[in-house]
Amino acid sequence: IYIASEKTSILVDAGLSCKEIERRLGEIGVEASEISAICITHEHGDHQSGVGVMFSKHGMDMYANDGAVDYVESRQGHRGIRWNVFTTGEPFEIEDIQVEPFSIPHDSYDPVGFALTVNGVRVVIATDMGMVTTLIREKMKNADILVLECNHDEILLKESDRPWSLKQRIAGRQGHLSNSQAAEALIETAGPNLSVVFVAHMSSECNEPDLALSTIRKALDNHGRSDVDVKLTRQSYVSDLIEIPARG
Repeated sequence: IYIASEKTSILVDAGLSCKEIERRLGEIGVEASEISAICITHEHGDHQSGVGVMFSKHGMDMYANDGAVDYVESRQGHRGIRWNVFTTGEPFEIEDIQVEPFSIPHDSYDPVGFALTVNGVRVVIATDMGMVTTLIREKMKNADILVLECNHDEILLKESDRPWSLKQRIAGRQGHLSNSQAAEALIETAGPNLSVVFVAHMSSECNEPDLALSTIRKALDNHGRSDVDVKLTRQSYVSDLIEIPARG
């Protein structure tokens, strides 16, 4: 996820190869060398596999908590990275971007979501979570822009060829949110300033883009929030780039 302010630009997670990250940044007119920092949510490969080469090639700061750092260094051998180790729940700043890492329920060491304040606008990233806790709901209530997991459709997951144990993991309290779970949490937390929801982290096997989009769109419309724009994100291509209007 690419986020830029007046003074800096950062990525949240780097789960693609350095070459692919560079290519996708190029599609939006950004050089990887312009990225000042990468913030890691957790240690799973689809969120951090590119950090080693990105650092060795471009030298940006890497932000993660102890759980993610220990895994990346010990399991993947990415030593020598310049880590800025944060504590989950304690905010920090990257130039003029304020970052609040908050705990999420997922089957990893110490996974986090991020609430970022950019030009006075609140961007909340809440993915890779098996349930929406009270803490997550509080973060979502203050979002102007929300990146929300819609990982799977419950029926498609049940009918998939995946092993039963994997289905249980995905649907469990430390797994991933379904479309309906995401929609329910969204309508309970959508604050007056919410303007855009990005549907994120969709399974290619157990979800359909139109299904995820329609579930979220219908939930918002049925609760009088047709003013909120809903956008899809996909792993296979660059999603829409939006301008964050400054707020005083």
